[in-house]
Amino acid sequence: MKVGIGLPNTLSIDGTQMVAWARRAEERGFTALGTIDRIVYPTYDSLTALAVAAGATSRIGLFTDILLAPLYPAAVLAKATASLHAMSGGRFTLGVAVGGRPDDYAAVERPFEHRGRILDETLHALRRAWAGEPIAGGDFAVGPPPAGGGRVPLLVGGQSDATIRRVVEYGDGWTVGGSAPDAIAPMHEKVTKAWHEAGREGEPRMAALAYFGLGDAEASAAALLRYYGFLGDYADMIAGSALRTPDQVRAAVAAYDGAGITELYLMPTVASVDEVDRLADVVL
Repeated sequence: MKVGIGLPNTLSIDGTQMVAWARRAEERGFTALGTIDRIVYPTYDSLTALAVAAGATSRIGLFTDILLAPLYPAAVLAKATASLHAMSGGRFTLGVAVGGRPDDYAAVERPFEHRGRILDETLHALRRAWAGEPIAGGDFAVGPPPAGGGRVPLLVGGQSDATIRRVVEYGDGWTVGGSAPDAIAPMHEKVTKAWHEAGREGEPRMAALAYFGLGDAEASAAALLRYYGFLGDYADMIAGSALRTPDQVRAAVAAYDGAGITELYLMPTVASVDEVDRLADVVL
């Protein structure tokens, strides 16, 4: 199983620290950098953060885990993602899902109740755009071709039957956030079964996300309570489930590996670049 680390784009951190974080993560041997996406929250933009990280590194992968794709105009998203994939030398993977915050949709004047339909339309437009087909009339594609003239790798997040359909029709695999290793099996099995029934080659990528905070348990809990406060009492459960000791991290890595996850992204909850070293010392 590959182990990646999140960029601290949801945390209260000086933006210039993204470069130091990305370089340290590459130096220590993490396979990829991940981001979490929101609009109505003082986060750093996901694609901008990964573009900065791409320019500061040369080998490490880049992954939105996840990007709320229905919030973005399809043509703009197609152009931005193809550009990032091409300029990073093919290191970028786009992870998408619909999200669950009505305020994000209100902020960009998109109907929350139609987010699934919008995602389907967006995925269709991305596929056409990455293939060089015009998607809005005219004679030209909206963006550059992805690296190697191919397509941007795509993982789809969610737990619904529609998610499975999207993975099989458009994606390279599935990603899940907020699920313990022992809760992944049902969806893992459904995705794999549908993948093979559709005649897709090989095996789907299977990604998972977990939070960690090794340097400051109090700051770690506070960051998660702030971010997930809209969930009420459930936010306490999320804050309490973060991995805060080396033993917890090791056990989680082993459990996700055993559950069939092929790539695990450990997302930071403490805004210190030293967290990169603390985590690397435990898992790499």
